[in-house]
Amino acid sequence: MPEVEIYTTRTCPFCQRAKSLLIKKGVAFREIDVAGRPDLRDRMIERAGGRRTVPQIFIDGEAMGGCDDLYDLEFDGELDRLLGSAGA
Repeated sequence: MPEVEIYTTRTCPFCQRAKSLLIKKGVAFREIDVAGRPDLRDRMIERAGGRRTVPQIFIDGEAMGGCDDLYDLEFDGELDRLLGSAGA
C-alpha cells in the first residue's frame, strides 16, 4: 500500500474535501496540520515545489498537488492506479 500524506489546516474546506475522497476510497493517510507551524509549512512548500496552499498531497513521496488535482486524478482514473490495491 502506498504511503499517502496530506498537509492541511483545520479550517480549510478543500482539505476536508480531499480527505473525504481518500476516506471514501478506503485509503489510510498521514495528516500533517501546518497551522501555526512555519517549520512544517516550509517543509511542505519545499516538497511541493513551491506550492504554498493547502492541501498538498503526496503519494509515495511524489507531489500530487492540491484538492482539485486529486479530483482530476480520480476523474481520469489515475488515482486508483497510483493507490494500487488501496484504491481498487
